[in-house]
Amino acid sequence: MATWNLSNTIHHLLICNGSSCNRVGAEDLTQELRMEISIRGLDDMIHTTRTRCNGRCHDKCVVINYPQGNWYKDLKPEDVTIFIDSLLDNKDYTGKISHSYNNHGFDRSPEVVTGIRKDPDKVKKVSK
Repeated sequence: MATWNLSNTIHHLLICNGSSCNRVGAEDLTQELRMEISIRGLDDMIHTTRTRCNGRCHDKCVVINYPQGNWYKDLKPEDVTIFIDSLLDNKDYTGKISHSYNNHGFDRSPEVVTGIRKDPDKVKKVSK
């Protein structure tokens, strides 16, 4: 088990590996991201965490950039180089941001599906 020193981390990528994302290549995306980060010597600056479902299955494959608060949709292994460039330059070259944090909540990009409100009973059922 590892305990990483995160003191130089600028980007923490939360990579959805829930069932919907996995069906469309989340594992390949995860491995490609990690390889690109390693090849570029960015492991100290960009940390990755594989997650379970992030609740935006329509947007699969989902990657969240923390602490900036950008949620990315429809990422594929072939997007990785330009995605990492975007992070380093703090610009969205991908055109795949689905939600951006505005210090009060998330702004949804216009073309992105709104989604449904959380049903407390359903949340209880899946949060066991």
